[in-house]
Amino acid sequence: MLSAPNLDYELLAPIMIILGGALIGVLIEAFAKPAWRARLQLVISLAAIVISFNQLVRVRNDGSSIAAVTSVSVDGAGMFLQGAILIFAFLGILVIADQDNFAPQASALPGSAEEAAAIQAGKQQTEVFPLTMFAVAGMMLFPVATDYITLFVALEVLSLPLYLMAGLSRRRRLLSQEAALKYFLLGAYSSAFFLFGAALLYGYSGTISLNGLTDAIRGNTGNDVFLLLGIIFLSVGLLFKVGAVPFHSWKPDVYQGAPTPITGFMAAATKAAAFGATLRIFYLGLDAAQTSWKPFIAVISVITMIVGSLAAISQRDMKRMLAYSSIAHAGFVLTAIVSLSENALSASLFYLFAYGVATIGAFAIITIVRDSAGEVSDVNRWIGLGKKSPLVASVFSLFLLSFAGIPLTSGFVGKFSIFSAAYESGNIMLVVVGVLSSAIAVFFYLRVILMLFFTDATNDSISVVIPSILTRISISISAIFTIILGIAPSLLFDIAQDFAYFLR
Repeated sequence: MLSAPNLDYELLAPIMIILGGALIGVLIEAFAKPAWRARLQLVISLAAIVISFNQLVRVRNDGSSIAAVTSVSVDGAGMFLQGAILIFAFLGILVIADQDNFAPQASALPGSAEEAAAIQAGKQQTEVFPLTMFAVAGMMLFPVATDYITLFVALEVLSLPLYLMAGLSRRRRLLSQEAALKYFLLGAYSSAFFLFGAALLYGYSGTISLNGLTDAIRGNTGNDVFLLLGIIFLSVGLLFKVGAVPFHSWKPDVYQGAPTPITGFMAAATKAAAFGATLRIFYLGLDAAQTSWKPFIAVISVITMIVGSLAAISQRDMKRMLAYSSIAHAGFVLTAIVSLSENALSASLFYLFAYGVATIGAFAIITIVRDSAGEVSDVNRWIGLGKKSPLVASVFSLFLLSFAGIPLTSGFVGKFSIFSAAYESGNIMLVVVGVLSSAIAVFFYLRVILMLFFTDATNDSISVVIPSILTRISISISAIFTIILGIAPSLLFDIAQDFAYFLR
């Protein structure tokens, strides 16, 4: 006789609130007057995020709880990452609210009369708000999912809206649509790998839960070939999402072609969600088979750090440079997976938050550097910007210094904690490669800073537009977090240590 599943709606409420906000956004698109849609969508989205965060804080406890049978477990690491994703979503939506970054009518062919008419009529693509909220709901579910089916559903819920939003850029429309198509096709392949790997692991263990997989590995009850192949295929799907080499080819193109507010949100929130799920799978489901996958992940980590740092040097587009920087950062966090310790887990939680807020701030600044044709991301066009707008150039430099891991920024604390945990676990080679890669990264970050402040401008065609109050708030909060977490990291690091555990 079948029994009803036991669901803890209080623990599921943060995700359900975000989904409710997304559904209200869909109704607004259907029934609200066009002139009211943007404001209503913004208010509903921000309100849902604030209420969800408040609920997340309210249900926090010292233990762990199963929220949905064996499918969802709300524990320390999951709650921390859900809170981080909500903060990223709040900051990201403040920048997304500037509708000038989005095509007035995404269905119109680039350069067509239909698109010109949409621009003339002042149409707005306000569907981006509910799409963002659906993506946030998937991102919140992904790090707390504990079976393959829920993991796959969460992966698709967070991915599909991003595929659409990558093609909504107002300018360089063909590049944006190309980015969306690449992201969709490669994302579909990675999802297939993930699903095939999950099927093989189910064949090995006879269960779809991560805890059941651990028991099967310890009992050595299955076919080891299924286990090894399952780990490989599942890892491919996860490594694609975090942008690790050699599954990184989509990242520079998508970062460059997507609307910059979407790029910033995606770079921060997707990385946190994907690494949250990856940490849970390897720490919880595959820890008993670590001798099988640690060498593989260690090699991927080394290659990712080196390739990301070296490739960023030759980039002439600011968004592509930050994309390769993101790839290198993915390699740094992968060292925490290889370390497989509580200190490594807490360090990765801190790192993901610190990197995320700095990323959203950096991409928000890119949206306000423009010429007569719109946003300018060509690095050479930014020469001398520090003399035109010292404040904007200084804040952007702060984010770059954080990415580089310079002391008194949150990035330094994040890298130091990650490498310390790797050293304690005996992964000396990963530490050496990580430090060398960080040194390489300092070069191209400082090169940009020198171009901003110590090189005379070659043209006067670019300028910094006065950002909306919402964009200013997002940049200011990101900068404050970056400074405070660099000066007083214990404010967050102590919380990360308290939350660094998974429910077993």
